[in-house]
Parts: sequence; structure tokens; C-alpha cells
Amino acid sequence: MQQFLQQLINGLSLGSIYALIALGYTMVYGIIKLINFAHGDMYMIGAYIGYMGITVFHLPFFPALIFSMAFCAVLGMVIERIAYKPLRNATRIAALITAIGVSFFLEYTTMRFMGAEVKTFPAVLSDKSWIIYGLRINFQQIVIFATSIILMVLLQIIVRRTKIGRAMRAVSVDADAAKLMGVDVNATISFTFAIGSALAAAAGILVGVYYNSINPLMGMAPGLKAFVAAVFGGIGIIPGAMVGGFAIGLTETMVSGYASSLYKDAVVYVLLILILLLKPSGLLGKNKKEKV
Repeated sequence: MQQFLQQLINGLSLGSIYALIALGYTMVYGIIKLINFAHGDMYMIGAYIGYMGITVFHLPFFPALIFSMAFCAVLGMVIERIAYKPLRNATRIAALITAIGVSFFLEYTTMRFMGAEVKTFPAVLSDKSWIIYGLRINFQQIVIFATSIILMVLLQIIVRRTKIGRAMRAVSVDADAAKLMGVDVNATISFTFAIGSALAAAAGILVGVYYNSINPLMGMAPGLKAFVAAVFGGIGIIPGAMVGGFAIGLTETMVSGYASSLYKDAVVYVLLILILLLKPSGLLGKNKKEKV
């Protein structure tokens, strides 16, 4: 039981990070039905911007976090306007291939300016830990989990209680009808990319703090796992992305704790296959029948 509870604590920390990344996937898909495979690299960019904010500008953790989120929000809007907006009415495969191209562009541009080697993320948070009933909880885990929950709550407030949130929900249901009602569809889509990119940046800097290392290819595996999380919860459904993120994080830590860390990635992808076979709409999604 003690080992189970310890892995549960570790899984909540990891799952909160996956949830933040998955939210970007599910929001963009919900608005324009695009699977943005470059989203994992926004997580990587966020880690590097946070690294520069701390090492170059000597910012504390939270100002560096806000700086990284703001930078990636602007970058997300720029990428949407340049790469995705011209393909708004193109086939889905064209947009998907473009997203993969954007992913490679971000990775190798980062390599060009920051180098391909692994960088050590500065220790901006205390590594103090506490033993409570035999369970080890460190300060970094508390900050990661608390920051993630606060950002998720803020996202829900934005989506449910603000004018731009209502516009996002309207565009996700019917973009043409929303436009007829006076909603600026282009601005709404750009704002969605901004929020998703900012959340991914937050996840990146949190991972940098937790694992103390970053590299230009660090977004590939977490990006794919966050996509699995979004599909698991029901892609296009915000609460589903949160549930999926925590589910994937807990799955990984449980497999690592009770079997081997060598199997954790395989189990996640097997889970994706099972979801697509048994419930393609995801845990919180509903199957929709198309009338011919």
C-alpha cells in the first residue's frame, strides 16, 4: 500500500504535466479539427525560454514561468497565422503534414541557436522533501501539481465565464453560424492557439525544474503521450484532456513501480490502440452517427 500511494503521488505530478500539454491538443482540435503535432515542441520551446529567463535575465521561477508562457502564446499565434490559417479550407492531411513540418522547424531551429546537447536546467526551486507516513513528497512536486491545477482552473474560468470563452465554444460548434452572430472567428482561433501554447510552455518549464535537463527533442515523446491523453479523455473535450493526462501519468508511474520503466511507453501506446478499438470517442466523448 505504501508503494502504491508513493506511485500515486508521483503519477499526479507527472499527470498534471501531461494534462497541460493535452489541453492544447484538445482545444485546437475542438476549434478547427486540427491535430497539431507541433504542439509538443511548444512545450520544448517553453522550457528553453524559461531556461533563458532564469540564466540570462536572472528571473525567479514564477516570473520566468509567466515570461515563457507569454512568449509561447505570441509564438503560437504567429505560427497559426503563417502556417495554419492559409490551410483553413484545405484537406486535413495537408494541415497534418504542415504541422509535422512546423514541428521539425521548431526542433532544428532550436538546435541551430541553442545547440543539440542536453542543458542542465538551473535549480530555482528548493529540493526539500518531507516524509509523511513513509511517503516522500518534495517541494518541486507540490509546486508542479499546484501550478498545474491553478492553470487548469483559470482555463475553465476563461472558457465558461468570459466573452472570448463563449466565442470559443460557439466556433467549436459551428464556425459559420458564429461568424453570422458577429464572432471574430480568426481572432478566436488565434486566441485558442495562444492559450494552448502558453499551457504547453508552463508544462515545459515545470519539467525542466523537475528533471533538471532539457534538449531540443524533449517534446516528441511527451507530445505523443499528451495526444494519447487527449484521445483517452475525448479529444475536443477540455475536462477529458485533464482526466486523460492524469490517467496517463498514473499509468506510467504504476508500470514503472510494479513492472519496469522499460515498459511504460509501450503500455501507453497499447492503451491508445485499445481506446481507438473499444471507444474511439474517448472516455467523456459521445459517439455521433452521421446521416447520409
